[in-house]
Amino acid sequence: MSSTRNLFLVLIFSAIATGISAHNITDILKDHPEYSQFNSYLTQTKLADEINSRTTITVLALNNGAMSALVGKNPLSVIKNELRLHVLLDYYDGQKLHQISKGTTLTTTLYQTTGNAPGNSGFVNITDLQGGKVGFGAAAAGSKLDSSYSKSVKQIPYNISVLEISSPIIVPGILAAPAPSASDVNITALLEKAGCKTFASLLVSSGVVKTYESAIADGLTVFAPSDEAFKAEGVPDLSKLSNADVVALLEYHAASGYNPVGTLKTTKKPISTLATRGPGKFDLTVTTAGDEVTLHTGVASSRVADTVLDSTPLAIFTVDNVLLPTELFGKAPSPAPAGEPVTSPSPAPTIASPTPAPASVEAPSPLAASPPAPPTGTPAEAPADGPSDGPAGSENSTADNAAVHVNAPALLAALVTVICSALLS
Repeated sequence: MSSTRNLFLVLIFSAIATGISAHNITDILKDHPEYSQFNSYLTQTKLADEINSRTTITVLALNNGAMSALVGKNPLSVIKNELRLHVLLDYYDGQKLHQISKGTTLTTTLYQTTGNAPGNSGFVNITDLQGGKVGFGAAAAGSKLDSSYSKSVKQIPYNISVLEISSPIIVPGILAAPAPSASDVNITALLEKAGCKTFASLLVSSGVVKTYESAIADGLTVFAPSDEAFKAEGVPDLSKLSNADVVALLEYHAASGYNPVGTLKTTKKPISTLATRGPGKFDLTVTTAGDEVTLHTGVASSRVADTVLDSTPLAIFTVDNVLLPTELFGKAPSPAPAGEPVTSPSPAPTIASPTPAPASVEAPSPLAASPPAPPTGTPAEAPADGPSDGPAGSENSTADNAAVHVNAPALLAALVTVICSALLS
């Protein structure tokens, strides 16, 4: 009886684990060769990681013919912004597309979350055109519904839905935007603009900025401490470090490869930095709690605060604390035994003011975490009664689905408790 009971419990937990496992857009599309180009660009731009790190999401897939029309001669950074428009932060399936309140709505896309989407360009208009046809188009006033719903590809209610649409959703402003060349990016100017002048100056005075610049072409991710981070208690006196140690410290604040937020959220293995010289040396580990990403050095941890730049192949983030590698500063001290007083650490020595960095230039706006819905306008081909009040007005909104999927883990846990109690009683 005991072995039967244990087997039954294992089967229950296995079923639950399968039911709440994360989706993988790459795996979903790999069995559909007609979307191979779309799938390839999701991987190249790292949008697949962003999609996999979210719940309640709809991917508007383009077949190979439609993707060829989008790709053309556009650089990867432009293609990424266009593809962001094809990822909706809401759940839609074929049935729900025909049940939209008032027949039309605006819905938020990944492009809106970048903080660089002007006006309504980060939203997509979805309109039920009757007769079984549903149109998709840019939300900007006067835009046409140039794309239509073709078929359903895959649904995991209410986690992810993959739908095919007939043609790309085009925002002229994205295609017309000049794509910055990696060699044209002024890292120190961007850092100064973001409130990281001390870090920028150290990069220049040490010569490490040249190391950063030479690494951009193959992909680079920078974690820049703010000016306040260098003033925090416990930050070592950098003037007492050797030149080689200062270089290692600054190289420790950058990782090889392009790692946007979505990629950091899904990272399980340690991240090698520019300072890494061998296995397990000068690595960073990452943990995620909701949308918050934290870096761990072995000495302390630091939150990834804001996005300074996210443009393939370069990502620059600000972090709350200076990243201190164990190879230079030792491991974090063990907690003091219970009941023993903990002595206060000595005040951190003052860091001499660094040499001024180059003149600053304008940097992209930081990442916007939760953008408000824009006022909706009637698109050229929309029904006469006009769209609903933005994403919040949609019957398919995340808030309306919350009762179905947000509390699913809690409901499953309660179910397990009841079953286990019954079996073990």
